[in-house]
Amino acid sequence: MTDPSAPSAARFLDAAAGRRVDRPPVWMMRQAGRYLPEYREIRQRVSFLELCRSVDLASEVSLQPFRRFGPDGVIFFSDILVPVEAMGAAVRFGDAGPELSEPVRDASGVERLRRFDPAAAIPFTGEILGRIAREVGGRAAVLGFCGAPWTLASYLIEGGGSKSFSVIKEMMGRDGATLRRLLDLLADVVAEVLSFQLASGAQAVQVFDTWAGELAEEDYREWALPAVSRAIAGVRRPAGAPVILFVNGCAHLLESMAEAGADILSIDWRLPLAKARRRIPGRVLQGNLDPGVLLGRPTEVARRTREMISSTGGEQHIVNLGHGVLPGTPVECVEAFFEAARVPLPDRASARPAATAPA
Repeated sequence: MTDPSAPSAARFLDAAAGRRVDRPPVWMMRQAGRYLPEYREIRQRVSFLELCRSVDLASEVSLQPFRRFGPDGVIFFSDILVPVEAMGAAVRFGDAGPELSEPVRDASGVERLRRFDPAAAIPFTGEILGRIAREVGGRAAVLGFCGAPWTLASYLIEGGGSKSFSVIKEMMGRDGATLRRLLDLLADVVAEVLSFQLASGAQAVQVFDTWAGELAEEDYREWALPAVSRAIAGVRRPAGAPVILFVNGCAHLLESMAEAGADILSIDWRLPLAKARRRIPGRVLQGNLDPGVLLGRPTEVARRTREMISSTGGEQHIVNLGHGVLPGTPVECVEAFFEAARVPLPDRASARPAATAPA
């Protein structure tokens, strides 16, 4: 019998497929990062991009939260703009976030970008995933990830982050053909990157559409949804390897998001999971505790985590936050989140995940 307090790749994969488990699996978006002192110690020695490219250091920081908290999923440390840089874009990470010095503003800008072979251009990502997989074995599912085409296009066109997304929305209205070509190119790149990650040791992958929630539903269906659907459909994946789709600010897009072809829908904290369940019944959901709750007291974190799980009955649910864990989060609150998620479901005292997880 599997100990519910112990992490398990099989538990994650069973829940992802909608099978019964002893308790919902748990991991956190951005779980390797600045809230951990051991991560901050490494970052004092290297730049962010150096860390992403170092197999030794990126593997180490990916495993730091696994050693501390024992999540059921370990996501590898990287950044969604690593593939964009491999496409030929100049990417720099400053104090204000990523900066792209040559934004794409017309057809010639799209022509400057290229598809690439991930095994040749970003081989370190595959090496990191392989090392993590060897380290955790069946104790946790290894997760890869990539930015969604719309979100990557937003960075490329805006030249970095944005509050209004006015430049990409202007292109949407005035030069839709160029935007469509860019989104199609990015969709194909995303599919290749995720396929490479799965071939390198990932057992599941997540697509982050961080900025798609800025779109009206009509525009999401016209622009972001076809691109992310094309990307997901193009992923070459072993049987049982799920794709997770996260859309930040998805409350008005949920039904459309559910059409993208993902196995699991990751919900941000603004929409209660019980309401999401009623709107898209039968789907596996991930999320969705507000990361801000973890800035408070551990007792409140535990209470809110248990309430979240109760709202879904623990069924078809992967416990997570509604966005990434915040840098100033106390470690004891992260511990409280994981501990509260490890309680067996009331009628599952004898349930266990499958004996083995797919490689």
